[in-house]
Amino acid sequence: MPHVVVVEDDKMNARLFDAILRRRGGFQVTITEDPSEVLRLARSRAADLVVMDVSVPNCRLDGQLVDGLEITRRLKGDPATAGIPVLLATAHAMRGDRERFLETSRADDYLAKPIVDQAGLIARVTELIQRSKDAEAARGAAAAPGGQG
Repeated sequence: MPHVVVVEDDKMNARLFDAILRRRGGFQVTITEDPSEVLRLARSRAADLVVMDVSVPNCRLDGQLVDGLEITRRLKGDPATAGIPVLLATAHAMRGDRERFLETSRADDYLAKPIVDQAGLIARVTELIQRSKDAEAARGAAAAPGGQG
């Protein structure tokens, strides 16, 4: 069962993500606001996908305040965790935010809150996890003796 880590500070949104992903989607779900826990789970390969709230106030990493975009940049900047898909989730749905957030964070996709399409969320998460597994398999085949790499 794929493991989704949800970084969300709002308790109602956290419960909604948990209900949709666990009950309807059949995923294992961990809800956290702790950037260190996110990085630990990702580095240990315990996370198959991260749903990242863009605005997570009072999050500290290495003594500095960080937001979801910075946590995502750190995940994507670390070769050990760069392949784990990150789905940004935000209520900041102004024109241009999607492109700006994806570009500055290097996240894989973007989701506007509130979540109105539960089946769409499950499909998106499933697709991102599958795409990541396919890319990992292709890298492994290319690195194998006689592979294309």
